[in-house]
Amino acid sequence: MIPLRDNQRRETAPVLTLTLIALNVVIYLWDRQGQLFGPNVVFADLTMRPVDVVDALRGAYSHDPNPNLFPLVTVLTSMFMHGSVTHILGNMIFLLVFGPGVEEAIGSARFALYYIAWGIVAAAAQIYVDPTSSAPTLGASGAIGGVLGAYFLLFPANKIQIFVPMLLFLSFAVSAWVLLGLWFLWQIFVPQNGVANWAHVGGFLAGMVTVLVMGGRSSILKGRKSEYEVA
Repeated sequence: MIPLRDNQRRETAPVLTLTLIALNVVIYLWDRQGQLFGPNVVFADLTMRPVDVVDALRGAYSHDPNPNLFPLVTVLTSMFMHGSVTHILGNMIFLLVFGPGVEEAIGSARFALYYIAWGIVAAAAQIYVDPTSSAPTLGASGAIGGVLGAYFLLFPANKIQIFVPMLLFLSFAVSAWVLLGLWFLWQIFVPQNGVANWAHVGGFLAGMVTVLVMGGRSSILKGRKSEYEVA
């Protein structure tokens, strides 16, 4: 199921969401020296490898006077990199559909900080589950998982227009809580080879926790116009 749009009207332009999308696209093309296809070349050493991050953390708390802490930086850099056209296209579609609503609800500045935090929590979840993995891990989907988790609690009743390629591109609307709930369960019960499913799960839960820490849906949407107000 591929989301196309939601039914929420907005009062402000999603400047940060569009900036994040543009940044990811620019880095993707730069990484491939302007090509759409092919392996990453320029920033290949900035992908995250869980085993290297674990080793760096151990080095930071050891007596080694010169520990290699660079792998810790890759936790951040890797969330702006993608492995293929389909990888970045899928991530950016989800960010474009669900990012604007969350950005408007919590504010652009906080959205920027939380987006990074969600990505870091997502990486931590993946490292915790598979700390010995040396496979390169990259992509914005962990941070975007945080966006989805926040949207899940903020706008559960919103209608999301989706289409399903396997059903002859049938298009229909579904409640956000159904779509995002199925997405979350899919990550847990239908793990896919080469996909950091637990990063998605960690990011999603981090987004939900963020909404709760901020006072919940009623507190965040209080005082907004009728389409945002909570009874």
